[in-house]
Amino acid sequence: MQLAQQIETVLDTIRPYLHADGGDVELVEVQENLDVILRLTGACSSCSMSEMTMTAGIEESLRKSIPNLGKIVAVKE
Repeated sequence: MQLAQQIETVLDTIRPYLHADGGDVELVEVQENLDVILRLTGACSSCSMSEMTMTAGIEESLRKSIPNLGKIVAVKE
């Protein structure tokens, strides 16, 4: 399975929680150095808790499933 597909599989496990709050996450890019660029969308893009969602939820889940990733960064909508 390609890395982008692995990341999407992990994101799919998180999406129901984001959807419940009117938000979502999309994979923008996986760079050559294995840095992952994500975009929080919908309510998640402007939520004051988005940094915690990113770190405690999304990043933790990705690192647990795919430990060799580089930086995981969220860009604004």
